Order: sequence, then C-alpha cells, then structure tokens
Amino acid sequence: MEKSPEELYAERTQRVEAAIRLQVPDRVPIMMRPGFFPAKYAGITCEDAFYDFGKWMAAVRKTILDFAPDMFHASAGNLPGGLLEVLDNKQIKWPGHGVPANHTFQFVEGEYMKADEYDAFLDDPSDYVLRTLLPRNNGALEALRMLPPLRSMMFGYGALMSTRVLTRPELTAAFEALGKAGREASRWQAETGAFGTEMAGLGFPQSYTAVSTAPFDVISDHLRGMRGSMLDMYRQPDNLLAACEKILPMSIERGVSAAKRSGNPRVFIPLHRGADGFMSSKQFEIFYWPTLKRLMLALIDEGLTPYPFFEGDYTSRLEYLLELPKGKVLGQFGQVDMARVKEILGDTMCLRGNVPSSLLQTGTPQDVIDYCKRLIDVAGKGGGFIMSHESALDEVKPENLKAMIDFTKEYGVYQ
Repeated sequence: MEKSPEELYAERTQRVEAAIRLQVPDRVPIMMRPGFFPAKYAGITCEDAFYDFGKWMAAVRKTILDFAPDMFHASAGNLPGGLLEVLDNKQIKWPGHGVPANHTFQFVEGEYMKADEYDAFLDDPSDYVLRTLLPRNNGALEALRMLPPLRSMMFGYGALMSTRVLTRPELTAAFEALGKAGREASRWQAETGAFGTEMAGLGFPQSYTAVSTAPFDVISDHLRGMRGSMLDMYRQPDNLLAACEKILPMSIERGVSAAKRSGNPRVFIPLHRGADGFMSSKQFEIFYWPTLKRLMLALIDEGLTPYPFFEGDYTSRLEYLLELPKGKVLGQFGQVDMARVKEILGDTMCLRGNVPSSLLQTGTPQDVIDYCKRLIDVAGKGGGFIMSHESALDEVKPENLKAMIDFTKEYGVYQ
C-alpha cells in the first residue's frame, strides 16, 4: 500500500531528526539544496528565477518530485529581481543585470564600511545602516544621507522641525523606492510560504527556513569586505572584536525569530571566512570561533538546531567543534576528508556531505556511485550522517544527481 503524503512527511522528518540526534535511522537520509539546477533542468533561465516566481517554483517542484530527496531547500540565493532593481543594489550582479541571463548571481566584493567608520557603527548600528550603509549600497537610496540622526528626536517636540527635510524630492523618491521594494519582498515571502505549504502537502519537508550569520562574516561579507576585515585583524583588532560582539545578539535574534515564526527548528549558518587559508588558527581562535560558538549555543538554548555549512577546507578547525554539545548540531562539510571528520566528530555532531559538485558535473553515474559508497561505508557507519552534495548545484548532470539519490536509498539501509 502506498504511503500518504502525511506519512511520507513524518517519515522523512523523523529520518533526518534521528540522524541529527546521532541515532541510527532506517536508512541514510538525503538532503538537497539545488541551487540553480532546477532552472536548467526545467528549461527556464536563471533570470526567471529572479523575476518569474511561477516559472521558478514550477521548476523547483519538478526537481523535488523527480528526485525525491528527504528534505529540500527551494532558494538558490535568489532575491526578487524587482526588489534589487528598484533599489539599484550595488552589492550583487544578478542574471540579466550584470551577468548573463542564464548564469548564477555574482556578489560584488567591496569595503562598504570604511576603515575609519567603526566608531559610527559601534555607537549606533541602526543609524549607521540607515544613513550611511543603505545609501552607499543602493543607488535609489542615496538621499537617505540627508536624514538627521533619529536619536535627535528625543529632544522634545521642537526637534520635530527637523522633519522638514522630508519634503526634499530626493527623499520622497527614496521612500517610494523602499515602498516598492517592500511590496516585492512581501509578495516573494508570501509565495515562498505558500510553496513550502504545498510541498509539505506532497510529503516533502524543508531543510530550513531560517538563516543566521557568524558575526565575523557579517563584517567581512557585508561591511568591510574580505580585504578590509583581514587588514583589520592586524591594524585595528579591538574595533573588529567590538563589532563582532555588537553583531552577535543581532545574529542570534535573526535566527531565533525566523525559526520560531516558521516552526522549522533548523537554522542555516553559511560560513565564509573561517576556513583554512583565510586566517591562521590563532586568528580563528580570537576573531572567528568565540562569537560563532556563542551563536550556536544560543540557538541550542532556544531549542533550535544550528546548521553550519563549513565551506572550504576546515580540517584544522575540526577539534574546536568538539566544544559543542552532542547531538545538537547538523554540520555540512565541503572540501574535507569525511573519514577524518567522522573520526573526530562522529560522536559529537551529525555530518552532512559531501559529494563534490565537480564530480556531479563531470563524472559518470558510476563515479558518483563509487564515491557515495565510500561515504556511506565510512561517514554513515553507526548513523549520524546525511548524504548530500558538497555545495549548491548549478551545472550538474541530472543522471549523476539521480545516481547519488537512488544509490543512497538502495545501499544506505541500516540493518
């Protein structure tokens, strides 16, 4: 007798949750974060993924139904193209706007917060974001520089006279752009929620809906840039550490509030600058690990599951992760030896990984099967393992992705 969608949803969720708790499920679970693969698989463009929600969700739906992972994530990192366009965003190039229509987006690296602006940020982050960062990063919001500091409004009713600046046509245009962007964001969020509900009704749970960020990565990704943050470790370490501490409660709140709203307990944390090659172990101990660890512990205290993605090579960082409580973290690993990860962390956290995207793109189905067999034999031993690709899927062969999933369902059964 075929199982109902409700039964399949419960079975898939239980399978993944058992692995996260370091238990032995019925078989190795499979999670998929397909990137822009659905667009190319369904014959639409990457630009459609930013502008035509109906086409994009139809492509994702087809991908999920055809490959049937235990859990999925629908977003490829795409935001509403209309939102980016109306704001004239400077931090990203997206399909049809800086990169070809059938190409993934490209983040624009830059020092969006200048080296001498730490004091302004630390004094009042909200004011800094509103009157400096947003105007700098979005061409349509340049007029926000004209706004007076919001804290000036505390000085009685007379201070309300400063609102006269709002009559400036440049500011009117900026606020209209924000309104249009907000409407695009609201529509996108509503449709994303409806799609998640639809897929749940078909028996497929989402791997996560909430995202948070390591404090150092907030600075390195969005404020100082990679070059700036690396220089700051030498030139102004105290300011850099103070900024990490300032951002930490915001990162915690971001993850907790989004997870609690959705009811999905897993909080994705993409890690960008902590890998080997970006900083030394000593720098990792000082600048990166302390606030990342406290972020994950705070999420755990709220009954949530931190889901860090250790992008790149984290071989020299593995022992630090032993400081985390057992059976409370889902760790996705990129370019590391999973046998080594299992040896060190197999009794501490659930391991997700790590079929190389390059293998899925250039190999044969048999190559993929051979790799998956080794993963299951080593990392899957005794449970606590989830089969997955190394990173987001964009340019992979459908037959190779199918081989990964089908072989795992057949071979990854626990006796």
